[in-house]
Amino acid sequence: MSTHGEIKRVTTNTLQSMKQRGEKISMLTAYDFSMARIFDDAGIDVLLVGDSASNVMAGHETTLPITLDHMIYHAQSVVRGASRSLIIVDLPFGSYQGNSKEALNSAIRIMKEAGAHAIKLEGGEEVVESIKRIISAGVPVMGHLGLTPQSIYKFGTYTVRAKEEAEAEQLIQNAHALEEAGCFAIVLEKIPATLGKRVAEELKIPVIGIGAGKHVDGQVLVMHDMLGITKDFSPRFLRRYLNLYDDIKTATSKYIGDIKSKDFPNDQEQY
Repeated sequence: MSTHGEIKRVTTNTLQSMKQRGEKISMLTAYDFSMARIFDDAGIDVLLVGDSASNVMAGHETTLPITLDHMIYHAQSVVRGASRSLIIVDLPFGSYQGNSKEALNSAIRIMKEAGAHAIKLEGGEEVVESIKRIISAGVPVMGHLGLTPQSIYKFGTYTVRAKEEAEAEQLIQNAHALEEAGCFAIVLEKIPATLGKRVAEELKIPVIGIGAGKHVDGQVLVMHDMLGITKDFSPRFLRRYLNLYDDIKTATSKYIGDIKSKDFPNDQEQY
């Protein structure tokens, strides 16, 4: 539903009450003003300025190269485009690991310079100190467990995580640790649906899935994947709602053809 009329900003509190009443949370990535405005107008609950910008906007193979300055630039653009959605920004690789003071500084820069509402970071017990420090400064934090793309070289593969019992138990332990540290929500990426269900049931905070089954509290997809702008990425969890790659390519070909054939502009399209 699109809430025109009175626009009420979605907050971390909104997400909490949505979980309590069993309403699923909708979330998409966004990286620029124009798309953020469309998604916001459609009524999306949460916009994630993802470090996936490294892949889909900048063409890198992994999320590792994107910098804090890049993330702030994308976040500023999204914030200007959205008046209703909760806007969360990824802390990029290297801006928070191993140093809670640096993590806090990164989070503060995102909040001050971009005007975002919360940050997201990857990892379990090893980032709890950073999470507590960021939250103590008044910045809401979303966690991220399961497949954590910033650790891709450690995993060595993008396959499903936590299929073995030991890793599943570790993930559950980490999820509880993130909740206790004060995270307002957690993203679970590419894990078995049964495990996603268990985490969502055990935690009081909302659990958003990307390839974590239907029993979690909400879903997130990367905008370019959902809209079919990317073609070379087809995991099982992805549902393409459009095929924009082909549509845009066809439109562009037609535009080129109309110029070459001197059909564009016609008499009505000039002054």
